[in-house]
Amino acid sequence: VQLQASGGGLVQAGGSLRLSCAASGRTFSSSYMGWFRQAPGKEREFVAAISRPGSTTAYTDSVKGRFTISRDNAKNTVYLQMGSLKAEDTAVYYCAGGNRGNYYYIGKSLNEYGYWGQGTQVTVSS
Repeated sequence: VQLQASGGGLVQAGGSLRLSCAASGRTFSSSYMGWFRQAPGKEREFVAAISRPGSTTAYTDSVKGRFTISRDNAKNTVYLQMGSLKAEDTAVYYCAGGNRGNYYYIGKSLNEYGYWGQGTQVTVSS
């Protein structure tokens, strides 16, 4: 499976962006999907994840209430709607997919994901 992330860019603090991640291959609907981010000089961190059917989601505390993850299995695409953006959200955002656990399982750590997209830069100016 290959993942292609897009939608990043430069936005002012308080603004919004929507990231998309398109998957090729036939295993998208059988994978839970996640978004991670990596700021300069920092480790890659979990942002959000969604279960295979899209019925369960999880977020890191710092983005709860501001970001929403969703997926469209018919389009093989996962989205991250980001609102009320802050300077500290500036990072390269990566989408990833994994296949562990049962149908409703969600991975929250890097080692639970087997394939990754190339990343898209999000820069929030204050």
